[in-house]
Amino acid sequence: MTNPTPNTQPQEAMIVLIRKAEVFELDGDRDGAITAYRAAIEIERDAGPMLRLAVHLELRGDRDDAASALALYEEVAHSPNPPLNALFNLAVLFEDRGEIRRAKRCLRKILEADSTHKRAKLFLRNLDEDESHIEEVEPSHKERRHSALLDTPVTDFELSLRARNCLKKMNIRTLGDLLKISEAELLSYRNFGETSLVEIKKMLSDKGFSLGQGVIQTRVATGGSDPYFLSLVEKVGAELLEVRLASLNLSVRARRATATLGLNSVGDLATCTEAELLGVKNFGSTSLDELKAVLTDRGLALRILE
Repeated sequence: MTNPTPNTQPQEAMIVLIRKAEVFELDGDRDGAITAYRAAIEIERDAGPMLRLAVHLELRGDRDDAASALALYEEVAHSPNPPLNALFNLAVLFEDRGEIRRAKRCLRKILEADSTHKRAKLFLRNLDEDESHIEEVEPSHKERRHSALLDTPVTDFELSLRARNCLKKMNIRTLGDLLKISEAELLSYRNFGETSLVEIKKMLSDKGFSLGQGVIQTRVATGGSDPYFLSLVEKVGAELLEVRLASLNLSVRARRATATLGLNSVGDLATCTEAELLGVKNFGSTSLDELKAVLTDRGLALRILE
């Protein structure tokens, strides 16, 4: 019996580690998958496991992990025929860091490989619009920059098999669909438990979204016919409710929170609850007090659900 050549042994070891990482993924064990993928790429810097490792590090949310994910995405992006989702994820990270030109280069590389890539086309167009305006970007435009993510299938995100199956049975296909669902609606579904809820909320928070956010945006869009909004008009008048949040001296964090929720005016803000605002990533009590003061100064308050 002949012994395997020295070159085949490392390759076989890497395959074993990748399969082990995939099992960890199916079990929802992100830390186990990270450990296995790290061991695999120590054997060979293959684009496949490097990309999977980058995704898991990014979703875990630690600052050091984010830096490691960025480095891995960049290395994968410079490999021959890089995966398009690696380029897209890298573009999002560059945009978050304010490195717009680097983000656009990634998106153009995607479109060179696939000229019909809808999310890349939309993202690139939004970045072009941003650069064409010298003045500060308004919150509503900030929200539009994230709209390229709304059509992303939920299967593209790191979720356990149980969570994926429940979402599929509930006919939740995209990120936009998921944002229109409340915690109560998810928990009311048979076999959907707290563990899956925590997992989904963490995934959304890592992306700067929150459950029920789409409901808020729909409510804002139809505010003129909302009985609660009409009661506010009677209370303080339409002119005050139409004051744009972009014209107020809000902190950067408060601006980002209102942009994420698609809130453009004082009236939009007054239709939100405290829980909806606190559900936004990196939004804390200081920003909450700031927005409460905006409403208090105008004789208004955050909505309280009965």
